[in-house]
Amino acid sequence: MTRDSSLVTEFDDHRERLVAMAHRMLGSRADGEDAVQEVWLRLARQEQGSIDNLPGWLTTVTGRVCIDMLRARRARVATVPQADLPEFTVSEDTEAPDEAAVATDAVGLALLVVLDSLGPDERLAFVLHDIFAVPFAEIAQILGASTDAAKMSASRARRKVRGADLPSDGRQRQRQVVDAFLKAARDGDFDALLQVLDPHITWRSYGPDGVTVTLGVTEVIAATERGARAAVVARRVLVNGAPGVLTWSRSGVPLSVMACTVRHGRIVDVVAVVDPRRLATMDLPTCDEIGG
Repeated sequence: MTRDSSLVTEFDDHRERLVAMAHRMLGSRADGEDAVQEVWLRLARQEQGSIDNLPGWLTTVTGRVCIDMLRARRARVATVPQADLPEFTVSEDTEAPDEAAVATDAVGLALLVVLDSLGPDERLAFVLHDIFAVPFAEIAQILGASTDAAKMSASRARRKVRGADLPSDGRQRQRQVVDAFLKAARDGDFDALLQVLDPHITWRSYGPDGVTVTLGVTEVIAATERGARAAVVARRVLVNGAPGVLTWSRSGVPLSVMACTVRHGRIVDVVAVVDPRRLATMDLPTCDEIGG
């Protein structure tokens, strides 16, 4: 086996781990793939025998590529302010998925929203340490900071994450809540909707003209009842690894994707995409694929 083919094999052994890390740090699997491709290019330029610990080297370089991308992104946002929608990954929910595989492959939308609010250093320190157990000494080298500074960045991020409305219920309980919401909406059951929606629910709907925010259960139920009267087909799907809702017209055209955050048995937050242009760019299941 040549040096190049051996290097490709070794790198491929670590690729999925690196993509998972980069995905969480950057919020987009496509960006994560780009970052890992850059890591490969840097590895290919290394002299043979110059790396003593390949897994550690790959983690460090992936972190450095990602922090550079995060800082560059923050600089662009500072000059051209815009509120963008986190990446949606939508797939069929079979009710019995490989939970470990789902956790590895998908980033919960609620966590992505929180991570997007963090500074680059906070985000990298939190993801690497709290999710991938990378020691703070290594994180400090990536950030070009002291170990104490890296710990402080992770601590600040941790406080923000704890203060967010992240899901508190297990996957199966989330499914039950989303299914109860769908049934109540189809039946027009006001009392059942009150049971499944948090009184202070926030519903963000991204349409062609921007985002509309609806606050409070009464307003959300009114909007839900209007939607229930429309000729739509609604099914539970996985949105970024958590149970959500996908709707189609009777002719099978996607109308909306809803990411639902469930806490203590109630839906507390919904992020919905209803913009046909955005929906057209998403890889969505068809109505027939999930029993429509």
